[in-house]
Amino acid sequence: MSVLKFSEDHEWVAVEGDIATVGISEYAQSQLGDIVFVELPEVGKQLAQGDEAAVVESVKAASEVYTPVSGEVTEVNTELEDNAALVNESPMIKGWFFKMRLSDPKELEGLMDESAYEAYVEGLD
Repeated sequence: MSVLKFSEDHEWVAVEGDIATVGISEYAQSQLGDIVFVELPEVGKQLAQGDEAAVVESVKAASEVYTPVSGEVTEVNTELEDNAALVNESPMIKGWFFKMRLSDPKELEGLMDESAYEAYVEGLD
């Protein structure tokens, strides 16, 4: 069973077992506009919750992506190197950024579930 959580910085994390997949939310990509470049972390990199993990560049701006949980990067979405627009097309499925092995699953408790995140986003507009 997978768990889906969101951060206040508009990252999502889907967890299955001890592997977390991280990307940016539909809301974040819609705010950024057309994404033209994604800089991903290196496999093997240790990240602490809140660390800058990646950078997305759009036609509007560059923006940091922060890791919502701590762990070691186990895989990156290399398809984004050639086709950053996947983040616009499918931020929750094809446009994921990286996968990591969780070092502290309790951190998930501090993140929002989908309904709480939707309410949070509605409050921003």
